[in-house]
Amino acid sequence: MSSKGGGTALTRRNYRLASDMDKPRSTGIVNEKLLSDYLHHVFPSTKQGPTLASKPLGFQDLPAHLEKLLSEDTPTEDGQAVDGRLGPQPVVLDHTSGFEGLLFVDDDLLGVIGHSNFSSIRATTCVYKGKWAYEVLISSQGLMQIGWCTLSCRFNQEEGVGDTPDSYAYDGNRVRKWNVTTTNYGKVSVNTDRVLCVLRNGQSLGTAFTNIKMGPGIAYFPAISLSFKESVAFNFGSRPLRYPSQLINPPAADLMKAHKLLGYIKNVLSTAIDTQEGLVEKDCAVWRLHGEPTVLVTLAHIFNHFAPLMCKVYLVEDVLMNFLLGILEGGGSVDEHPLIQQLLDLFWLLMEDHEVNECLKQLMMSLLRAYRFSPIIPDLGFQIHYLRLTTAILRHEKSRKYLLSNLTFDVLRSVVFFYIKTPLRVKEAGLEELIPTTWWPTHFDKEGKDELEPKDESADERLRRRAYERGCQRLKKRIEVVEELQVQILRLLLNNKDKSTVGKASHVCFHMRALCVFEQHPTALCPPEYMVCFLHRLITAVRGCWDEGHRKSLSSVRAYVPPQLFYNGKVDYFDLQRLGGLLSHLKKTLKDDLASKANIIIDPAEIQATSMDDLDEDDESGAAQRLPGAVAMGGALARPSWLSSPTLGRANRFLSTAAVSLMTPRRPLSQPEKVKVRTLAVEQRTEEDIEGSYGNDGLLLGRPLEEPDQPNADKSLLEIVDGIVMMYNLSVHQQLGKMVVVSDDVHEYAVALKDTEEKIARCPARRADILEELQKSQKVFAEKLNHLSRRLAWINATIYSKEKMLDIYWLLCVCIRTIEHADNTGSLFAFTPEFYLNVAMNAYSALKNYFSPANGMDELPGVFECISDLLSLLSDIKDSLMQALASYVCYPQSLRAVERIPEEQRVAMMKNLLAPYEQRPWAQTNWILVRLWRGCGFGYRYTRLPHLLKTKPEDANLPSLQKPCPSLLLQRHMAELLSMDKDMAASFLNSVLNQLNWAFSEFIGMIQEIQQAAERPERNFVDTRQLKVCATCFDLSVSLLRVLEMTVTLVPEIFLDWSRPSAELLLRRLAQLLNQVLNRVTAEKNLFDRVVNLRLPGLESVDHYPILVAVTGILVRILVDGDRALSPFRVSRAASVLLSDPCFQLHSIQHLLGEGGESSSSAAVRKHFSLHACDFSFCPQPTSEEDLCPICYAHPISAIFKPCSHKSCKACINQHLMNNKDCFFCKATITGVEDYSKPASS
Repeated sequence: MSSKGGGTALTRRNYRLASDMDKPRSTGIVNEKLLSDYLHHVFPSTKQGPTLASKPLGFQDLPAHLEKLLSEDTPTEDGQAVDGRLGPQPVVLDHTSGFEGLLFVDDDLLGVIGHSNFSSIRATTCVYKGKWAYEVLISSQGLMQIGWCTLSCRFNQEEGVGDTPDSYAYDGNRVRKWNVTTTNYGKVSVNTDRVLCVLRNGQSLGTAFTNIKMGPGIAYFPAISLSFKESVAFNFGSRPLRYPSQLINPPAADLMKAHKLLGYIKNVLSTAIDTQEGLVEKDCAVWRLHGEPTVLVTLAHIFNHFAPLMCKVYLVEDVLMNFLLGILEGGGSVDEHPLIQQLLDLFWLLMEDHEVNECLKQLMMSLLRAYRFSPIIPDLGFQIHYLRLTTAILRHEKSRKYLLSNLTFDVLRSVVFFYIKTPLRVKEAGLEELIPTTWWPTHFDKEGKDELEPKDESADERLRRRAYERGCQRLKKRIEVVEELQVQILRLLLNNKDKSTVGKASHVCFHMRALCVFEQHPTALCPPEYMVCFLHRLITAVRGCWDEGHRKSLSSVRAYVPPQLFYNGKVDYFDLQRLGGLLSHLKKTLKDDLASKANIIIDPAEIQATSMDDLDEDDESGAAQRLPGAVAMGGALARPSWLSSPTLGRANRFLSTAAVSLMTPRRPLSQPEKVKVRTLAVEQRTEEDIEGSYGNDGLLLGRPLEEPDQPNADKSLLEIVDGIVMMYNLSVHQQLGKMVVVSDDVHEYAVALKDTEEKIARCPARRADILEELQKSQKVFAEKLNHLSRRLAWINATIYSKEKMLDIYWLLCVCIRTIEHADNTGSLFAFTPEFYLNVAMNAYSALKNYFSPANGMDELPGVFECISDLLSLLSDIKDSLMQALASYVCYPQSLRAVERIPEEQRVAMMKNLLAPYEQRPWAQTNWILVRLWRGCGFGYRYTRLPHLLKTKPEDANLPSLQKPCPSLLLQRHMAELLSMDKDMAASFLNSVLNQLNWAFSEFIGMIQEIQQAAERPERNFVDTRQLKVCATCFDLSVSLLRVLEMTVTLVPEIFLDWSRPSAELLLRRLAQLLNQVLNRVTAEKNLFDRVVNLRLPGLESVDHYPILVAVTGILVRILVDGDRALSPFRVSRAASVLLSDPCFQLHSIQHLLGEGGESSSSAAVRKHFSLHACDFSFCPQPTSEEDLCPICYAHPISAIFKPCSHKSCKACINQHLMNNKDCFFCKATITGVEDYSKPASS
């Protein structure tokens, strides 16, 4: 076995520990006396006498001498069972039967993370007499109860340790002890505390419980109950204690031997042999493994005893790890301490494979555990110390490859080294010393938002703000040191230059392990806050590797994922959704395109296998509601509306169970030969499958003609970039949104503090009691703001800094470039995973909402041009376009970017928006149209709900709306489309009217239930979810009315020009719905009024104003403003339709106009609509009841059905035929409808 770490190749079988008796006085280059002096110097005895010191010592005597030295002063360990304890040794957590709820237990069975409401677990060993203790490392600060329980204790999701008679617990967060009842006890435990739990008479916390139940059949297990996402690690004595206790005895004999042997190794490292000068002392830091036989044989004797000890976790953590940490204590870069590399060479040279493997495993686990539970101090010294040692170990090639292949990057361990935990308590991290001066915004604009540069900022406020910013910069610089070390670790793992006979290159091993992390839905096992930090470090490392590779190849290609990865079977996307639908569907519909464009032939047997697989899956999931997918017609496919969001959890059976036949990538003119290639799982793939070889493109197999044939980055980096995009989609974006809550809390407390200070200023001097309460509140708010402002500084430095913003921007550009290259492939674009589009939208949303105002988007080059490019590519993907537009029309800058895309794409985009609302997410589409209109409608420029500002004008926490930023350009496109395409206009407006009818009917039904629930004497509350649904239906109704208002304003002829086929029907339906809304909302003391007056939380947006101004906007346009552009006859026609509707009530119009009259002068200046002034003579009136429509009894009969000859009005039959072709009366199939007029003779 050879070592590659230090450049010296020595096999461990080139020497023998026994001496050569044929040459008793020969020692190579070292004479006998010098060797004796050297060995006596390396192995000094603590009981040296004149005889022992003068006795020559050689290698033949060294084994006995070493055994004698190791036995000196070594305590004897009693191997008998300890009285008072029952159970196996070592003690671990009982993950087979001793738990309740859902928990994640570490591989060593000592760490645990709660994953349900209140989970409990106990240890495998119990005690029944004596004094016992164990140590717990706490890495979170939520609800947990740590203590003891008996085997008879039964826990559930509500009751845990300490909640039953035979269990006892301590809760350091709430500072209480538990045994059925609870009382105050102990001190507050903080992050990274270690709590010493004892059965009786705990020395640090005092007597916890007395009169503990004892006796036959009663024994107590260490146990814990903890809530969701809380994590701890137990230490039952298998590892060194931070706070040693007499109740837990370390392995003294092995510990003393290990320290002695480590001392002998230090003596070897610090002693040089010179044949002329003798023994020379030197600095052990400069020691090198040069292959001297004397040194190697001496070390071999030491390692003969040292190696077995290094397989024990206690000794590795207490002896070896502390020794290696001591080497790095001098400071400087890790490269300045090559001794660690030399020692690792020794380990691989002089230890058996299983010994060095176990030693490295325990060493890395100890480092990971120490980093995870290290306390946070202002300079982050502990974290830096452990990361430096980790970096030094990973610099050793052979050790790095072993750890990558066997240990480091499984699901849970993969991201711990890259996480910088956020302190929940300021004192815990020493932030008071680092940021002595706190600051928070005290100036707000009209919308209640912080002003970035307040004009009236006082000198004291300016000094405080600048002092706070300096403190934040100090904190950021210290955090950057940790982040740089974490990036160095990832760059070592991404090393592509260490391919040798030892094994695969490091980047290939890391690539395999990282993909396993992405496969297993990391959010289930790894907290999202870990994934955020890991994502940023990984982006930084990958960007560096990508740029370095392209600098060497003189290429300017920016990072993106080539489109062939999405369909060549080399990358397993599990069951993630594609833009064109299910993969099996795409293979069947696009098999010809795959053959012609990418030289990929799908075996018919595979199509049949995937079809059967889909059938089985449909039977299990009840997919009978699916609609047929779109058919490829040379362009991008539309995503079927029945598809749900991406899910993970099982391997993709579309690719892993079938063979894919591939053509030669060279595309010869003759008929290509089919090559059968089976898609392998991640762990089965070889380096050749990724990087490729001669005649094999690896991951880039199946390059389409549209994709440029240019040098790309290392192919393994492509899949890492792909995994980064997937990781952001799964968990990171959601976590970024959660962390913003701290900034929101600062804002809320700052507003409350300012309000309290204003009240103190206005408080009369005679009301001392009120003043005292206000001053107490002021103190509480100020203390809370001091804490939150320091914590916000930490979060801004670790999560929302400018560097992190650039990472998200890079990710956005990667997604857009990937979509652009995929779009160039034509119909093969449908294979693109849908999460690329989701990340493109969410990344922009994060840049806009989460990183401002600390870091403005104006600093990002070309961000809005990227949005324009993205939307240009997506004009044919209906649902995906809706999602993208919903993200981009919210803000003026991105909306202008939408307007800058080519006109052809803009028109296509608007055409997709105006498609009928059925069978697609219509609410989102409708919201987009409302956003384009907001600011142009009647009374539609407010940013706060006016009815709330009227009652609480000073409340800054009222629901706030975004500033209006209408798009006149897109409104013009909408008007042109609806005006030119009569069929599309009719189908669009009919769908809008249908959804309005549904939404408002649902709203009325919900408020009826709420009113009934509120009136019940036995129940005086309403379900929160019910209130939310009710408010949502109301908001949908208002938004649909606003879309109708926009349509009436932009294209009034759709309703008023009855030469259009559906104009009369649309106008009558519109009048019917408007009358229904008015009647429900304007009636005196009606249901709507009663629910609004209840002032229920959650129904703040439900009021008369939002819905009545929307209805008024429609009426004003068709009744008042219409005569400016249309003839009075058409306006009168609209008024007649409104008046002739059976639901029309005059008091509703009077309610809108108000009861008070105006002066004559005012009436002369302003023209008001008058119902009495309308001429209705053109409207034929029925002379008898027989002439009325038998369906609505509101309009005269005007249509006759064929072939059954039944009659009704045109409005009723046209509305009926939209959903049903059967006659009202006889159920015969209607084949045609003709106009009907009553004969004059009758």
